[in-house]
Amino acid sequence: MSAAPQASAPAARRIEHGRDYLDGRGVLRLSADVVVVGSGASGAVVAAELAEAGQRVLVLEEGEHIPAEQLGRLRPSETVRRAWREAGMCFSVPVGDSPPINVMVGRCIGGSSVMTGGVCFRTPDEVLNEWVHEHGLVDLSPARMAPFFDEVERRSHVEVVPAELRSRSTMLYAEGARRLGYELVPNQRNTKDCCGCSRCNFGCPHQAKWSVDLTYLPRALAAGAEIFSDTAVERVLTYGEQAVGVRGRLLDAHGHRRRCFEVRAGRVVLACGGMHTPGLLFDSELDEGLPALGQGVTLHPSFRVMARFDQPVHGWRGALQSAHSHAFSHERITLMSVFVPAGVLAATLPGIGPLHARRAAAVPHLAVFGGMVHDDAGGRVHSRSALLGLGGLLARREPLVTYSLSERDRRAVSRLLRVLGETFFAAGAREVILPVLGGVPGAREGGITADQLRALDLDRIPARRLECASQHPLGSCRMGTAAEHSAVDPSGQLWGLRELFIVDGSILPSSLGVNPQISVMAMATRLAWQLRERPLPEL
Repeated sequence: MSAAPQASAPAARRIEHGRDYLDGRGVLRLSADVVVVGSGASGAVVAAELAEAGQRVLVLEEGEHIPAEQLGRLRPSETVRRAWREAGMCFSVPVGDSPPINVMVGRCIGGSSVMTGGVCFRTPDEVLNEWVHEHGLVDLSPARMAPFFDEVERRSHVEVVPAELRSRSTMLYAEGARRLGYELVPNQRNTKDCCGCSRCNFGCPHQAKWSVDLTYLPRALAAGAEIFSDTAVERVLTYGEQAVGVRGRLLDAHGHRRRCFEVRAGRVVLACGGMHTPGLLFDSELDEGLPALGQGVTLHPSFRVMARFDQPVHGWRGALQSAHSHAFSHERITLMSVFVPAGVLAATLPGIGPLHARRAAAVPHLAVFGGMVHDDAGGRVHSRSALLGLGGLLARREPLVTYSLSERDRRAVSRLLRVLGETFFAAGAREVILPVLGGVPGAREGGITADQLRALDLDRIPARRLECASQHPLGSCRMGTAAEHSAVDPSGQLWGLRELFIVDGSILPSSLGVNPQISVMAMATRLAWQLRERPLPEL
C-alpha cells in the first residue's frame, strides 16, 4: 500500500455523513466563514488552502463517503453504481451530426478526482496564451500560472510513468506507431508506488493514486474544516447583491431528498463541475444578465478502438493510462493509452448471446487505445425553466446538456479512428473493432480487416452511431472580462453578485486538448490564494 498522506493531527475532524442527521427536527442550520459546494479537485483545493489560512470552512458533497480502502475493494460495477453520477449513465443529447456522449462524473467525497486515470498535464502554453490574447485574461499567462502548477504537482506527487508499467496493449500500439513514424511518450500521473492493476477509474485498491481524498481533504480536516457527505445543495441564498449561504436537503441511503438544511456563510464557493454549477445557478435564479451562462461547453469527445491479436495480450496488466502522443495535435487530436478491467471491457463488446460470448472469450487477446478531440465549444447546459413543455424533463435531477460537433470536429473524429485502426494493423493486429454501434458494413462479428478499414468512408457513418465518452465537461461558466460573454470575472466571482465564487472546470475559457485535472487544480489554487487574502464579510 502506498504511503499516501493522511491527516494525523489529534484535532483533525472526521468526515460527517449527512444521513446521520436525518432524524433531527426542523431545518438543520449550520454556519461558516466559507461554504464550499463540491469536494472534488477544485473544492478540495480551496477548502484546504482557506482552512489553513484560519478560515472556518464547511464543505458540502452530494455523494457518499466511501473510504479509499473500502472503495478499492468494490467490484467495478459497485463502484459505478455508488460513486459515479447516475451510475455512469449521464449522456449529452446530440444535436445535428453528433454522437450521444457518455459524460462520466464522480459523485462521492473526492468527486471525479477519485475516478480519473490520474493523468496530469499542465495547460498547454498555446492555450494559456490564447486566454491572454483572445479573452483578455492577462493573469493566465504561462509564466504567471507556473507557480500554481508547481504547487499542485508537488502536493499531488506527480511523476512520470515508468516504462515497466506499460501494458502489453500499450507496447503493441507503440510498436505500430513507430512503424508509422510517430512515437508515444510517457504520461505523468499523481501516483506513488503504483503496481499497474488498471483499476484507476474504479478506485485504486492500493491507494497509490494521490487523489484529493488522500491529499487535500485530509489537510482541510486537519486545519479544522468540516466536510459533510449526502448533502444536495438546491439553492444559493442571497441578500441584496451578495451571496450569504446555501440551502438544500440531506439524502438518505437510497439518495432520496429528506431533511432540509441551511448554511449561512460570508462567502459561497461553487465547485460542482461543468454540468452542475450552471444548473445550480439556474435553479437559484442567478442567470439574469448572464447570456453566456451554460453556453460554450466543451467535452473533449473521446473514442477508443479495440484490436484482436493472435497472441495473448492481457492488457489489464499495467497502468490504465501510461503513454500518449501529441503527433496529431495539429489536427486537434490527442492519443491516449487506456485499458479497463476485463469484465468492464467484455461488457462493451459487440453482439448478443453466442456472438457476445465468443467476443468476451477473446478479451485476453484484445488491445485498446484511445484518443480525444480538442473540440470547439459545441455544448450547452440548459436551465430547467427553459424546458417547460417537455414533460418529464422538468423532473430531472441531472442537468440537461446538449452537444453539437462542429464540422471540423467531425472530420477530426474520422481521422482519429483511422489513425488508431491503422496503427494497430501496423502492429500486427488480426482485426480491429471500431466504436460504431451496430457495427460497420461488412464487419465480421463486429471486427474489420485492414483492407476493410482502408475502403471504409468514416465520414459517412452517422455520428449518432458512434460510441463516445467524456470525463471533461468544461467552460459552462467561463471566465472573462465582461458579463456579455462570460459568467465570472478574472477572480472567479460571478458577475453581478458579491461573494459568490466559482472555482471548478466550468470557468475554463476553452477546451484544453489534454486531461484537465491539473489545470482545474492549478486554477483553483490561484483563486484560493487570492481568496485567503480577501477580507471576509461579516455574517
